[in-house]
Amino acid sequence: MPAPYTTHTTTDELVSDYAALIKDKVILTTGVSSGSLGGFFVQAIAKAKPAWLILAARNADKLAQMAADITTVQHEIQVRTLQVDLGSLKSVQEAAAQVNNSWDDIPVIDVLVNNAGIMAVDYQLSPEGFESHLATNHLGPFLFTNLIMKKIVAAKEPRIVMVSSDGHRLNPFRFHDYNFDDGKTYNRWYAYGQSKTANMLFAISLAQKLGIKHDLQAFSLHPGVIWTNLGNHLDWSVELGELPNNGVYLIDCRVSDPLVDTVKPWATSSFEAERLWRLSEDLVGQAFSY
Repeated sequence: MPAPYTTHTTTDELVSDYAALIKDKVILTTGVSSGSLGGFFVQAIAKAKPAWLILAARNADKLAQMAADITTVQHEIQVRTLQVDLGSLKSVQEAAAQVNNSWDDIPVIDVLVNNAGIMAVDYQLSPEGFESHLATNHLGPFLFTNLIMKKIVAAKEPRIVMVSSDGHRLNPFRFHDYNFDDGKTYNRWYAYGQSKTANMLFAISLAQKLGIKHDLQAFSLHPGVIWTNLGNHLDWSVELGELPNNGVYLIDCRVSDPLVDTVKPWATSSFEAERLWRLSEDLVGQAFSY
């Protein structure tokens, strides 16, 4: 049995302990590029020999380089890239159509890791008019996940992972003002916090709607404080520094404990999760019934 994990546990330890569960799986990860959390993740699990690694991100050149880096070391792994801008619903629809209609050699996706995201950027709107954190960190993944769900639930033991953050503590979901009054009341950290709360609520909804019927397990997690290129644009001198557990929030590879960990109730409410699901359907213009 694996030893208890802590903040000091390394990816190599985890991959070694769970290699049998990674081997021969098809794993799609968004937000993959060199120097990113997604990049570190796929390079680590490649050592356990999954059948396919599907790398998704905005930049085609960076995706190609990451794919080459992996196959140079792990020759037997099949790697496919998927160019998608999760901040654009049109791009998400096009990418999902490619997964569904053009990849006959990949009939199932065992694991989807929704890792892509932005953090504390200046106020801007997506092409569809949504605040950029909301669009990129929640609405894009919400739409993409649901559009490719047929291939996910075709897997024997489907898993969906939402990379959230302890940043969810910064703000609940602002149902009546998710666009921050067109920027008039914008706070970059509140916007980030809102999107991370949304990640946690989305995992709860996925578990509730698809857990029993399709044996799907969904989790959100705090990846830890890891120095990646996500915050390169920030001036850190002045900025803020199993089935019974389906849908839960994970910290240090364990189920978070509300008596020990600071997990806000607004991010663990089934009522809020359903409320966000319905709003998200309205915002992306498509309903998903399971």
